[in-house]
Amino acid sequence: MDAKDRLRRYLEQRRELGESELVLDAMSVDDLMSMIGAKNLKSAQKSAPVEHAELVAPIAPVVAEVVQVAPAPQPSVRFDASVTSNWREVLGQPTTASESIAAPTPKALPLSRRIDVHVPTWLSALELPMGLHVVHAAADDHAAQLASHVTTLKTLDEVAESARQCTRCALHSNARHAVPGEGNPLADFVCVGEAPGASEDEQGRPFVGEAGELLTKILGAIQLERNDVFICNVLKHRPPMNRDPLPDEVHACQPYLLRQLELIKPRVILALGRFAAQTLLQTVTPIGKLRGQLHAFHGIPLIVTYHPAALLRNEAWKRPTWDDVKLARRVLDASRAESLRNAASE
Repeated sequence: MDAKDRLRRYLEQRRELGESELVLDAMSVDDLMSMIGAKNLKSAQKSAPVEHAELVAPIAPVVAEVVQVAPAPQPSVRFDASVTSNWREVLGQPTTASESIAAPTPKALPLSRRIDVHVPTWLSALELPMGLHVVHAAADDHAAQLASHVTTLKTLDEVAESARQCTRCALHSNARHAVPGEGNPLADFVCVGEAPGASEDEQGRPFVGEAGELLTKILGAIQLERNDVFICNVLKHRPPMNRDPLPDEVHACQPYLLRQLELIKPRVILALGRFAAQTLLQTVTPIGKLRGQLHAFHGIPLIVTYHPAALLRNEAWKRPTWDDVKLARRVLDASRAESLRNAASE
């Protein structure tokens, strides 16, 4: 890894921690230019005068990724103790739309909405900070046609086969295998990542390799076996060079993820990493500010944490990740307890 890649990785880590601006005031210009492989400033000045804009140009794209982050507006949430305890009914059928995204962001899907929701008593009793509740709507005939087809699929196997044959975006042309997802079709707990990587593309399975092994350990720490949960990604094919997915690619894959969640009916979603969290919640809010809150995606409680691959780069994130998964487990246990209470009262 060269110096420029190291600098880019460092800036990415700072952004994932929630920093929208970063001032490199403890490093000389010469040292910074040396890191990114540029000529020494003093020697460059001796050979020819250079404008300041030309000096900073090599790092401008890197810095732009960090500073161009705007906080997303937060929805209002009303608590009603008299509401039914059926959280799927309450969160899945919100009452009134209160707010829409003013302009699409690079991560946004068209016509996404943030809405007011009534929170069931058992969920509000957890006294968790409330975050975003998001639903999506098809924006055009192209998306509606795909969604119409996918919503007729009756099993996860049918969804997986349809994803393998999908040609709605260009990703399929370079991918070796589609990676629809795997796990328990009746799982109460679903992990959603960003997109397949090289190992996943090679094997056609999500979260394999070193990051996958770490995810298995994370799940084990909250008494969940990998076979107990369902694991998938926002995208079903690998983006070239592991780049961030493009909006049209996310849009093309969205019906598959939605149908998987409809069929599984999980109690909790764990969003793994910045891109998965921002895509599902339709926000550019840094992951550090999304953590520790109870969000909802199509009526399903959602908790945000760091991607296992990020933990391999920065062990300091393991402690906050542990806090996040304990929170997800807490919501899972409360949901199961409420179901038992309802069954006993019938």
